[in-house]
Amino acid sequence: MTIKHAQKTVDKWIREYGVRYFSELTNMAILTEEVGEVARIIARSHGDQSPKKQELPGDLGDELADVLFVLICIANQTGIDLNAAFKRNLEKKTRRDHRRHKLNGKLG
Repeated sequence: MTIKHAQKTVDKWIREYGVRYFSELTNMAILTEEVGEVARIIARSHGDQSPKKQELPGDLGDELADVLFVLICIANQTGIDLNAAFKRNLEKKTRRDHRRHKLNGKLG
């Protein structure tokens, strides 16, 4: 699925099942919540924190997909073409960082 197709698919889903987009502010709060759920899983599975008793491990892929879904919602409702924005962002990173990480001794 391309980014463009994902944006169209999310828009169709919202119109068919979600009635309408939540406000941008609500979606920002939801995005923050979803990123927190990703952080919880990473902290317990790859970090130093241990799970609480009776805590389910969580599905990282599902939580990342939740983040992507809300991110696409925000892009759709604010008129952002994520495909074009992502392409510009990669070009910016390439111009800015084309040597930076290679010269970072900490990454060697």
